Amino acid sequence: MAGLDRLLAKSLDTIIRENLGDKTVQKIEKRLFEKYGISLTQSMEQFHKLDVVLREFFGAGADGLEQRFMRSVCTVKVVNGATQISIENPTLTKIILGSFGDDDKKNILAALDKQPLIISQIIEQCKIPQTSGYRKVNMLIDGGFLIPHGYISAPDGKKIIKYRSIFDKIEINIVKNKVTIMLHLTKEDHAASSILAVCSPAK
Repeated sequence: MAGLDRLLAKSLDTIIRENLGDKTVQKIEKRLFEKYGISLTQSMEQFHKLDVVLREFFGAGADGLEQRFMRSVCTVKVVNGATQISIENPTLTKIILGSFGDDDKKNILAALDKQPLIISQIIEQCKIPQTSGYRKVNMLIDGGFLIPHGYISAPDGKKIIKYRSIFDKIEINIVKNKVTIMLHLTKEDHAASSILAVCSPAK
């Protein structure tokens, strides 16, 4: 799954459940399982499959629903070819602030700002103890902040994955306890997002 989709998935899953209600969600989950063998939560990774099922239930009305779900999580603008994602959703801003509030994670993200690295290089460059370093890098990967980007070949011939940050740039604004986070995505990461592809108003 694209890093952005992984980052948005948990909040989007919650929003969909809250908006559709238990009975409708149960019907959608049943259909997702019949058609694709996946749950609603798993469909966040392959949003086009959820789109197909929503259209079975709501027809053309699925467009409006998907855009409403998306607006509850973030707003997306493309300015001069660059994607800007504005996030005010409290669950999502808390996750992002948690990563940037941790000095080690912040340093890891900064280290990958310019070039992809393998995990051992990240830990060495950031001067983080190995055990906690591997754990924090893996937390950033699981959270969608880091994604695979190429590999290097080890002396024994094994391929070791390199990782990079999904953000070109991030801005965090806090006004009277209201947090707004602006993410700047690469074109590559925008194109890789199934959620953006399905929920874009211009589709």
